[in-house]
Amino acid sequence: MSQPIGPSAEQTLHPQESGEALQLAGRLNEAAAVYRTRLESTPDDPITLSNYGGLLNQFSRFDDAYAVLSRSLALDPTQPDAWSNLGNTLLHLQRYDDATTAYRNCLQQSPAHALALSNLGVVLDHRGAHELAQKFHQIAVQLTPDNAKTRTNYAISLLAHGDYLAGFREYEWRWTTHSSRSYGMTVPQWKGEHFHDLTLMIHTEGGFGDMIQFSRFIPFAAQRGGRVIVRARKELLTMLRQSFPEQIFFSEDDEVPPHDLQCPVLSLPFALGTTLATIPSAGGFLRADAQKTSFWHDMLHQDVAASGRPALRVGLVWAGAPHPEIQAAELANRRRSTDLSTFAPLADIDADILFYSLQIGEKSSQARTPPAGMNLIDDTPLLRDFSDTAALVAALDLVIAVDTSTAHVAAGLGKPVWMLSRYDQCWRWLSGRTDSPWYDSLRLYQQAAPLDWSDPIRRICTDLRALAAHSAIPQKQSGAMA
Repeated sequence: MSQPIGPSAEQTLHPQESGEALQLAGRLNEAAAVYRTRLESTPDDPITLSNYGGLLNQFSRFDDAYAVLSRSLALDPTQPDAWSNLGNTLLHLQRYDDATTAYRNCLQQSPAHALALSNLGVVLDHRGAHELAQKFHQIAVQLTPDNAKTRTNYAISLLAHGDYLAGFREYEWRWTTHSSRSYGMTVPQWKGEHFHDLTLMIHTEGGFGDMIQFSRFIPFAAQRGGRVIVRARKELLTMLRQSFPEQIFFSEDDEVPPHDLQCPVLSLPFALGTTLATIPSAGGFLRADAQKTSFWHDMLHQDVAASGRPALRVGLVWAGAPHPEIQAAELANRRRSTDLSTFAPLADIDADILFYSLQIGEKSSQARTPPAGMNLIDDTPLLRDFSDTAALVAALDLVIAVDTSTAHVAAGLGKPVWMLSRYDQCWRWLSGRTDSPWYDSLRLYQQAAPLDWSDPIRRICTDLRALAAHSAIPQKQSGAMA
């Protein structure tokens, strides 16, 4: 995902063990201690305040960073890096107008400040202005052609705008960023060439949702060569084996078999030359286990019978999984997630609806105390892996979810999904659309303002009320089983 870039790389010539050198070396806690000690003796040093504020951004302490950087600029408003750091703070706080002003102040003093140019592009991308954003990204890339972060920000902008050929090509730069891991792969990366008599290993990248969404490409990669093996997290193995029975899957906990080529799953669209028009399997590519699905059909039939009236069966997911080890992913998760209380207006719909919690993880306990009037059933203790989730979803009529892996499972089954999307939504959902070329059954409800779910919920209530009035979802959109 697009993310603000940190302190300027031009400030690299510093004594060993200085706060600046420690920060650039990634020794952040030691750097913070050195900065605090320096500020005890020279509290009005604007440069130290600027660097410390930039470091606080890396700790996600944005309110503290704002205070420190504001003080730095009050002491010396001619610091381009301080303005850039402040822009990063404001971008994280989703104060986009203020962030734009900060970056402009930086660029007025340093027109070739590549980091500010790139991050100003990120601000514009978050607001959906991708064509204008790319003008800033392009200048930043011209100024620093080997800077992987400016290249990755540009890639995200291209992808969000739907230019997949250029975007996925540029996205390959992510593998040289400090936060990306090469997974210890020592064999060449597959770039789409035929590989007869060779073995290609496709491996996990990103979260569960990324692996699910991009697993659709695995059979198409297999068409170009000899043998394909896929390395995935154990929670996904049963569902993926059920969905792609001709492929060989093994767990990340297992020893890696011999192979000649490797490819991260998010690099498959690049290798295959994918465009918006050639995204495969939008109608569904996952298969739920028939026996498990039959079990859930029986369970849900009993729930409906107990209610005494036919009811629409709607699954709910209100939060994604935290990613504290990766700052950008963790911050995006905070913005995409909410609480069950946000869904309270759904309980006020005058219709026969049974809600089912599909929420896993630390926020799953909220299902024990649903909003007043919400008939919420929580069978998640019976879900052991994604194949269990897929079977339950296949027995539902509809899933309403934030942007998380369960939404990919449901849409990958062809099940209707109404997805709440954050204001600065993920690149894969494009801009200005309520549908998706990735999933025929997905409907998007994007925030109209940062951190405000009221508008998406209001629209979902209107649509759910209309759907319930018709009492059933068209059968052609039901989940696939095997």
